[in-house]
Amino acid sequence: MTFILTNDDGIDAPGIYALREALKQCDIGDGVIVAPRDHHSGCSHRLTRGYPLAIEYREEKAIAISGTPADCTRVAVSYLYPNTQFVLSGINAGGNLGADVYVSGTVAAVREAVLHRVPGIAISHYIKRGQPIDWAIAARLAAKVLHTLLDKPHTPGTFWNVNLPHLNPDAPDPAIEFCQLCTQPLPLDYEIEQGTDGESLRFVGDYSQRPRDARSDTDVCFSGNIAVTELSLWAT
Repeated sequence: MTFILTNDDGIDAPGIYALREALKQCDIGDGVIVAPRDHHSGCSHRLTRGYPLAIEYREEKAIAISGTPADCTRVAVSYLYPNTQFVLSGINAGGNLGADVYVSGTVAAVREAVLHRVPGIAISHYIKRGQPIDWAIAARLAAKVLHTLLDKPHTPGTFWNVNLPHLNPDAPDPAIEFCQLCTQPLPLDYEIEQGTDGESLRFVGDYSQRPRDARSDTDVCFSGNIAVTELSLWAT
């Protein structure tokens, strides 16, 4: 199978190489990286129109695109690798839980794939404030998820959104829990700053304190397990 690996943190981010390692651990190849040249976190499903997209071949199986995550998916499935059979996006440095899926470039890359009838999985890693991600652990957990999800039949118009918890190095591997998307909003906390141009606001909301529905993806991930949610592009 031809797997395209992409993200929104950029081609130089460690998460995409942890995702490649996870794929290797599944014994199904190492995939082809087609990722943004630059950081595009939080860009949602923005696409580049009216401007050329530069293609930079970093190595045989790593290509940087001067566009957004959704651009990368489009270029990959329509031009570079039209035989693409699966798109994997991540591993994002930071959770994409609940309302995050609407603003996430990581998730948009997979959503774009599904629009072209290519199945996909978006994988993100929740970060406890001030603590670094252990990418070796992230790769192992992602491989565990891929083993589970790649064996499942794909329903057209749907994709998987996965969030890995932030564990201590000596913690046992968490369970995989299939759950619903959290319906609660992000905390809207701001600090007021006074400057020469007048008043401005700085967002200071604490991600870890966001409200959560019981047994939703946010609740599962914050409780230390892997949250897996099936999302649909079209209302049924």
